[in-house]
Amino acid sequence: MRLMELKVTSRPQGECVVMSVQGEIDLYTVPRLQRALADALAAGDRVRLVVDMSGVDFCDSTGVNVLLAAHRQAREAGGDLELASPRPAVRKILQVTGLEAVFTVVDNPAQAVG
Repeated sequence: MRLMELKVTSRPQGECVVMSVQGEIDLYTVPRLQRALADALAAGDRVRLVVDMSGVDFCDSTGVNVLLAAHRQAREAGGDLELASPRPAVRKILQVTGLEAVFTVVDNPAQAVG
């Protein structure tokens, strides 16, 4: 079994925090994403988080649930969580589950920041 690493990096950009995610989001890697999202949202109220998904090859239901929970948490604190540049496979999951209507999905992180 090969263990896929998940790399998560965050950087402030204007009023937003841009979080770049690379790798596969699944049951094994989701705790890292969950910690990074929690840390970013703990920074204060009204956090606008842009999750750059351009490096994500795969995202299963556990990943989707973590993103949903973080989205809800951000909204409750007066902020937002947007998804940027999801690859076709991830975008399909969002379409099939109807979550495209829940998340703001932009084509690139600069769009969300600008």
